[in-house]
Amino acid sequence: MSLIDALNWRYATKKMNGEKVPQEKVDQIIAAAHLAPTSSGLQPFRVIVITNEELKEKITPIAFGQTQIAASSHLLVFAAWDEYTEERIRGVFSNANKERGLPDEGPSDYEVMITGVYAAKTSEEHFTHAAKQAYIGFGMAIAEAALLEVDATPMEGFNAAELDVLLGLKEKGLRSVLLLPLGYREVNGDWLVNLKKVRTPLADFLIEYN
Repeated sequence: MSLIDALNWRYATKKMNGEKVPQEKVDQIIAAAHLAPTSSGLQPFRVIVITNEELKEKITPIAFGQTQIAASSHLLVFAAWDEYTEERIRGVFSNANKERGLPDEGPSDYEVMITGVYAAKTSEEHFTHAAKQAYIGFGMAIAEAALLEVDATPMEGFNAAELDVLLGLKEKGLRSVLLLPLGYREVNGDWLVNLKKVRTPLADFLIEYN
């Protein structure tokens, strides 16, 4: 199946049947998020995988009762850095140098430059930027799930502050951004499953300068 075929197949599943997704498929979906491009390669977000049934039940009311969470096989939480610090940025570049077999004698001119850029911004601006990077990984994960014929429901509708407390994210320097339940559609109970996929007409969506 091509990516376009997969994206035509997928939809925002409204009801899942509780069937487990094979771990190898979950690993591939996470790998897609892990390989996503990010600004300066900093990867300022993390993916939290939740399979604990009691924890999923606790998260359901935080997400306004969306049943896909408790019925999912795996719940992915995308959480962004709460701020860009010199230590975090240094850690990313230091690791890259180590993995590439390059000397790591201190910050490069580029690293100093981007550290300075973030130093001039507020913590909230840091988080907003990091959250945008999480969305890139989120999109990659959704696309990979579709290619594997695993249903995934993108969710922004949840109380992030409550979820952060439940998962202890502040202590990890993270703030939750998005939820992605993985599972399989309940064909007989999902009102959306058989409806035609509709998007803005391409003639309106595409703007060309020739």
